[in-house]
Parts: sequence; structure tokens; C-alpha cells
Amino acid sequence: TQVMGLALGGALIFLAVALMVTAARLVVSEELEHDYPEPEHPEEQQAIEQVVAESGDRLTRKRLLKTAAGLAGGAVGAALVVPAASLGPVVSSAPLYDTPWRRGLRLVDDKGRPWRALDIEPKNFYTAYPEGADRDLIGSPLVVIRLDPAELHLPADRAGWAPQGILAYSKVCTHAACAIALFRTPKFEPTQPRPALVCPCHYSTFDPSRAGEVIAGPAGRALPQLPLYVDPAGVLRAAGNFSGPVGPSWSGVRSGKAT
Repeated sequence: TQVMGLALGGALIFLAVALMVTAARLVVSEELEHDYPEPEHPEEQQAIEQVVAESGDRLTRKRLLKTAAGLAGGAVGAALVVPAASLGPVVSSAPLYDTPWRRGLRLVDDKGRPWRALDIEPKNFYTAYPEGADRDLIGSPLVVIRLDPAELHLPADRAGWAPQGILAYSKVCTHAACAIALFRTPKFEPTQPRPALVCPCHYSTFDPSRAGEVIAGPAGRALPQLPLYVDPAGVLRAAGNFSGPVGPSWSGVRSGKAT
């Protein structure tokens, strides 16, 4: 969408230039010179010119054109700032890497009750938050699901991230930061597609069994995964931070590890 906006802006600029060139070549311009008669009262005219000169600066045609051109240029510059700002954070992208998740934090529901491993049933979709943290932070909400451990194809360095087949991913889509709100589960195996997390805004689709990789839609990168472990009381806890930055794929925010 950012590229489309820049392309549209560039097209409008080139169209304006083309119209200006066309007007300069097609519109006939003539210069006429008129002989003005000699002033009948030169003394009075000199007095008037002196009064005008002493009265201060005048708003000449040249100055008016310069002012109008400056205002037009400022408007064009302001119009360019909007799509440029949409490409990502202007000063720093560090906030996208900072989340409240730390090892040992319990996963809780919207009422603050801890999620236990036994609560997470197959073919269901759950939302979790870090206990005691601000739930409105972009890095707080999780989607939690359970798959058959035999169906998981996680990278070797994430072998222990899904105890009992329970997986947790950021609930924020990596395309435009909408909430992942759909969980697709096959009803007639093996003819239907495998389980997937789906964003309802632009239908980016992620494969939870393969580390949240994108399998359809406009998202530019996989969903960040949160490592989990089950404590002796059977409660789900974070084993660390996300595998990557949460939120949309701003320009330059494609990889890296959350802090």
C-alpha cells in the first residue's frame, strides 16, 4: 500500500509537469509594447513616486508570484510527508523490538486468570496476555493454540518452544497490525488445508505448525513466536521473548530479535 501511494503521487507530479510543458508549447504568447505619453505634470508625478517609495515595501507581481509558489511548494512537501511517514518510524524502530514478555511471566486471560496447559484444547483459539503488564502494548497480546506435536515442523532452535504441542504467537499481524482473529482448522482431512492463523483485515494467513510462516496474503514476514514452558503447577509461562519484532513490517523491520 505504501508503494502504491508513492506511485500515485509520482504519477500526479509527472502529469502536472506534462501539462505545464504542453501549455508552454501550445498556448500562444505575445508581447505588446505601448508608448506612454509624456506626463503632463512631472512635478506631481515625482511627488507621488516619492510618497510611494517612502511608504515601505510594495506587493509587486513578482513578490506575489514568489509567495504563491512558496505556498504551493510547501503544500506539495506536506503531501509527500504523509506517505513517507507511513513507511515506518521516523526516528527509531526500537519500540517495535521491546515487549513486556520475559522468562517466567505467566500467560493470563482477559480477566487475569492464568492459563493452564489443560485449558488449551485442540482446534480452539485462545488469547493471552502477560501477567501484570499493560495489555494495550503492541507486544502484549498472544494467540495460543494446541496442535499435534507430530505435526510441528519448527526450526531446530525452537524444539522446546511448544510444550505438549501448545504454541503462542503475537496476535498482531505483520502486514498492517490488525488483530489475528481467525483460526482455520480442517474439518475433512486430508482434503482441506492444514491449520492456519488468519488476519481478517487483508487475509494474511500464517502456518502455526511451521513457525508462523506466511502461506497466503500480503504479510511480509512470519508471525513472531513466543517460547513457552509449563511450570510444576501446570500453568503456561513464557520461556523468553518473541522470535522477532512484533507489529507491521515497516521499512527496515524485517528481521531481528525482540528485546
